[in-house]
Order: sequence, then C-alpha cells, then structure tokens
Amino acid sequence: MNQARPPIFGTTIFDGTQARKGYALNRMCFSFNEAANRDAFKADEEAYMRRYGLNEAQAWAVRERNVPGLLAAGGNVYYLAKFAGILGLDVQDLGALQTGLSKEEFKARLVRQNEQPVAFVGWQE
Repeated sequence: MNQARPPIFGTTIFDGTQARKGYALNRMCFSFNEAANRDAFKADEEAYMRRYGLNEAQAWAVRERNVPGLLAAGGNVYYLAKFAGILGLDVQDLGALQTGLSKEEFKARLVRQNEQPVAFVGWQE
C-alpha cells in the first residue's frame, strides 16, 4: 500500500505522513467553519495558533500567509481553503501563490492546460 510514488514537480503529496504532520494545522483550519472561531483567530492569531498547538513551521507559514509552507507543514488544501477564506482568497488565489504566478497568469495556465490533449498515464501497479 505504501508504494513510493514518483515526485510531481512543485507538488507536496498529501499522504499519511503529511496528514500526521499537519494534524494540528488542519484541525485549526477546520475550526474556521464556525464564525466565532474565525473572529477569535482574527482577534489574536498567536493565541489561536497556541490553542491548537501549531509547531513553529506551521505558525511561521500562517503568519507569512505562505501557501507552499503551509502545504509542506502538512496542510491539506481543502482545510487551508477555510483559512484562505478568512484572508479573502479563493482556490485560484491559493494556486497562484503555490506556483508563484499572479492570479491572472494562473487562470491562463489552467485554460491552456485544458486545451491540451489528455496525456496522463496513471500509476502503474
């Protein structure tokens, strides 16, 4: 089951190791489903991060709004979307931040990729 998968350039694979690593971060981001928690985070980010036990790498990435850092620290993009919402960002903003592109460049890249013929070959068992 834990076969080594080939790396995907620029992508952090969210697997069991990343899930364990990012548990506190993802738990905190999940809490943002409730408005009171979003308000508490905005009122005192440091206290809120301590409440969930974020490690220094996670807290640094939150402070810096560093999406690749959040992913590397075990963040799951679906939970991070809750955090991004607090910042007024959407998933395309996250993609742009992750790739180092502007949002418009990222959207244009998505359109170009959609126009390409399908060439994906899945993992071989």
